[in-house]
Formats: sequence, C-alpha cells, structure tokens
Amino acid sequence: MLGARPTIGVRRRETPASISLHNHPLIAMKRMHVMLRVKDLDEATRFYSSLFDAEPSKRKSDYAKWMLDDPRVNFSIAEKDEGFGIEHLGIQAETPEELAELRERIDRAGGTVNDEGETTCCYANSEKTWVVDQQGVSWEAFYTSGEAGTYRGDEETACCTSA
Repeated sequence: MLGARPTIGVRRRETPASISLHNHPLIAMKRMHVMLRVKDLDEATRFYSSLFDAEPSKRKSDYAKWMLDDPRVNFSIAEKDEGFGIEHLGIQAETPEELAELRERIDRAGGTVNDEGETTCCYANSEKTWVVDQQGVSWEAFYTSGEAGTYRGDEETACCTSA
C-alpha cells in the first residue's frame, strides 16, 4: 500500500466549469490530508482501523496515521488534552515541484499565510506552508522528505498549527 501511486487521475480544471473536461489530459492526484484531535488514541485507532479496514502505517504512543489509497488520503490522529475534532486539513505534495504549485495556489487564494519552511512535525521531516481561510479553517500544504524519530523534533516548536 505504501509508496504505490494510483493509476487513476483527475482532470485539471483549466477552463470554465461549463466546458467539458473530457479532452483534458489526466494528471496524478495529490493526497488529501486530514488531522483529527482525539480524546483516546487507542479507542480512535480501533475505530478508524475498522472503518478503513487497515491498520495504521505509523503508530506512536500519541499519534497514528493511515496512508490510504482508496480514498487517496493521509488521515492522522493525535491524542490531545482539548480541542477535539478536526485540527486542520491539508494537501500533501508528492514532489517539491508540486509543493511549489500549491504555494502559488495559496498566494492566489488569499487568507493568512505562514511559510513554515523545513520542519519536523508528526514524526516526519517536511517543508510546509499554512493558510487560514475566511472561516478560520487551517490548511497545510506540505512535502515530506523523510521520517523523524520525534513528534516535534529537537526544538519545542508548535506542530500542526498555522500560526
């Protein structure tokens, strides 16, 4: 399951919505990212493992992640003391070039932007940009370059926050 890219693509909308997209080439889809704060990690892991019919691809004492191909999503949960529910949404780029494209989209979309740059968060080394939309929803655009042994790295930085 890990590392496999689906052969199914999505059509890029380059024309008005009223024009058919059937003549546009297929492109590889980036991976949707959803991060939830949960009260009880073990209970939530059992629930989502059953729901997805898959065990987490990464499991730590305070974190679990499923890299699913159907649907193509990076779904993660982290045990926190408060503020349960959706922590943030995001789009995971497969390459640094895709991240650059996402950053261009973020600039065009507006909102409050934070270019976090290289960071360690959620047991991964990543390059990140955050944007908060008009409703206050935090969106993360990121490219992961490797695994990390800690949730936040050596520095005590805010992990998974747009500020």
